[in-house]
Amino acid sequence: MNNIGNRPTGITGVMVLAAMLGAPVQAGGKHDTKDLDEALAITEVDRENGIDVFEVCTACHGVNGWGKPDGTFPQIAGQHPKAIINAIKDIRAGNRDNPTMYPYTEARALGSAQDIADMAAYISQLPMTPENGKGPGKNLAHGEKLYKRDCAGCHGAGGEGNAAAGFPRIHGQHFNYLVRQFEWIRDGRRRNANPGMVQVMKPYNHDDAWAVMDYVSRLQPPKDRLAPKGWENPDYD
Repeated sequence: MNNIGNRPTGITGVMVLAAMLGAPVQAGGKHDTKDLDEALAITEVDRENGIDVFEVCTACHGVNGWGKPDGTFPQIAGQHPKAIINAIKDIRAGNRDNPTMYPYTEARALGSAQDIADMAAYISQLPMTPENGKGPGKNLAHGEKLYKRDCAGCHGAGGEGNAAAGFPRIHGQHFNYLVRQFEWIRDGRRRNANPGMVQVMKPYNHDDAWAVMDYVSRLQPPKDRLAPKGWENPDYD
């Protein structure tokens, strides 16, 4: 069993952690990501070590890895390991502006390549929330049409993503987070986003973006990937 009581939590905890690590709070310049590239190649993982390393993530994403339904923090439970590691890599390298998460991506917070691989594997097997934040439920037919035309080719018909390619799961994700990331990719704030995806998104106006992300927020993961209502991670008590 693990106890997270000795770790800083919440936004204040992030600031404390940044100070402890001597890391800047703002994401910016390029930083070494060799350990993250190495982590992508690791196939033998240690679940117990993954539990320990994941502890640093629980301050924002919670012990279940479900984030917040209002989209402040995304659900990461059940996400493909490659997608998790790539997201960490992007933030550390300064390709995604995320000053809250930046200190958590530093090697001093995460440990070795093996630690990172163990953590990503642990997160990927966590059951996903059965009650993600959803959109307003308007214009869903238009959203479905856009999704099937522009998104399903990479993210899958059900939003399941592609583990080998590192395309993330987007089903079961919180609506507000989906909208925010859509706008950041479209508007160039995620600087190494797939150029083809950026071009597809460029013509989308506000209503289009909301419609397709509203539809995505209602795509449910398979039942065997969902936690029962009221589930609490037994690895942390």
